[in-house]
Amino acid sequence: MSAAAPIPVTTATVASADGTVIGYHTVGQGPAVIVVGGAMRAAEDYLPLARGLAERYRVHVLDRRGRGLSGPQGPHYGIARECEDLLAVQAATGARAVFGHSYGGLVALETAARSEAFEAMVLYEPAVSIRGSIPTAWMTPYRALLDRGDTRGAFACFVRAFGEGAIARLPQWYLRAVLRCVFRKRRWEERYEPLLATNLAEHEQVAACADHVASYRAITARLLVLGGSRSPAFMISLPLAGLQQTVSHMTGNIIDGLDHFAPDDKAPEVVARRVLDFL
Repeated sequence: MSAAAPIPVTTATVASADGTVIGYHTVGQGPAVIVVGGAMRAAEDYLPLARGLAERYRVHVLDRRGRGLSGPQGPHYGIARECEDLLAVQAATGARAVFGHSYGGLVALETAARSEAFEAMVLYEPAVSIRGSIPTAWMTPYRALLDRGDTRGAFACFVRAFGEGAIARLPQWYLRAVLRCVFRKRRWEERYEPLLATNLAEHEQVAACADHVASYRAITARLLVLGGSRSPAFMISLPLAGLQQTVSHMTGNIIDGLDHFAPDDKAPEVVARRVLDFL
C-alpha cells in the first residue's frame, strides 16, 4: 500500500493597515483557523501543527512581520501593528478561530481585546507578563552584543536569561560554545540569526504590555489556555492564573510532560488534538 500523499501547502499575501505585506501558508479544507507563532519562529516551524489541524480545518499559518513571506517590522513597530496584521489575514480568510503560541498568544489576546473578529481562541503559553514576571534584564546586554555584531553571544544571553537550573548557571562563554555545537552554521544562518533583531523588538512589546490583563476583560471569544507541566512558572502558571481571574469564557489545561516548545517542535500532534477537541 502506498503512503498517503502529503497535504499540499499554498501561500498567499495581504496588505496590512500600514501597507506592509503579510504572508501566510495554507493547508487543509474546512472552517478557517489562523496560527500565530512565537518569537524566534517562522510559519514553517508550525506546519506540523497545521497538518494536524488540517484534518478538520483550513489552516492559515501567519508569517509575522520580519520573517519569511512578510515585510519588515518597520520603524513604527509595536503590538498594534501585529494586531493589524492578524486582522488583515482574518479579513482575507474569514477565520473565526485563532491559535497563538508564546508571543503569538499575546498578539491574539491584544487583538481580541480590540476586536470581536474571533469566536474561539486557543493559546499555548501566551507571553503575558504578570507584574514583570517575564525577564527583561537581558535586553540591554543583548542589544549591545547585536550592535557589536556578536550574534552568537546575543543568542547565548537570551537563552541563559530564560533557562532554568544548570543552563541559568552556566558561564555565558561556555553556553555560547554549547549553542554553537547545537545550532550548526547553515541552520543558524538560515533560521535563527535573521530573527535576533526581531526577537528583541518583540520582547520589548511583551514588557510594554506587562499588566495588560485587566484589558482582556473585553474579550468575548471562548478561550482555552494550554501549557506544559515542564515549563517554568512564569511561562504558564502566572499567565494562567491572571487570565482565569479576568476572561469570563476561559478554561485552562496543563498537559503533562510537555514544555514551551511543544507546538512547534516537541509535540505538535498532541497540541493539535487538544485544539481540535476544543474547537
